[in-house]
Amino acid sequence: MTFGVFIHRTDSIYDDVPSERYQFPKKYLTRAQQCEGDWIVYLEPTKVKNTKGYFAVAKVQEVIADPRSADMYLAVIEPGTYLDFGDPVPFRDTDGIVEQGVLNDLGNISGRAQAAVRPLSAEDFARIVERGLGQDDDFLPRVDQAKRMPGFQDPQVPFQHFAVRDRVNQLTNRAVRDRNFRKNVLRAYGERCAITGLLVIRCVREATMKVANTCYRHPE
Repeated sequence: MTFGVFIHRTDSIYDDVPSERYQFPKKYLTRAQQCEGDWIVYLEPTKVKNTKGYFAVAKVQEVIADPRSADMYLAVIEPGTYLDFGDPVPFRDTDGIVEQGVLNDLGNISGRAQAAVRPLSAEDFARIVERGLGQDDDFLPRVDQAKRMPGFQDPQVPFQHFAVRDRVNQLTNRAVRDRNFRKNVLRAYGERCAITGLLVIRCVREATMKVANTCYRHPE
């Protein structure tokens, strides 16, 4: 078993449904089979306008011949394992190329980066997933910064770099999946309330302040 990268674009000619299956030609069969029983990350190519980069992770349950298309194969995704990244990871960031395995000995991007299905080192997998899962952000802070409620000031937990298999275990963690779902919903609605049109952070802050004023009002 090995980690892998599957390149996918929404206008693909292939019959892909990232959360269910990934269709590919025979030339990638051996590489895809190496990923059976293990995790892959989805990558939207850089030539796509406003590319999301590495945008999701999923576990390959099995690789089978496509019964509806000759000489084509399907990587079947294990149900319940597909996870959109709350923080999509660019192919290249301020530190350089995220997927170090596509670089040659001179540090330049090699032809491996063009392969639609390719193996991914444990180090690159951990790096991509760590950035994709990210941390809780400031979209919906649990404590209002302007007026803190007494007794609810938990210290900030420092960011931790997890081992590869610890990251894999996180991918099925309900709290992690809920957090990433929350981020994606907020992004889809432009971080605005679907009813009022106000920024979500403003709605939450106003509601929080009302609760705080009610709960902690001193008796007259």
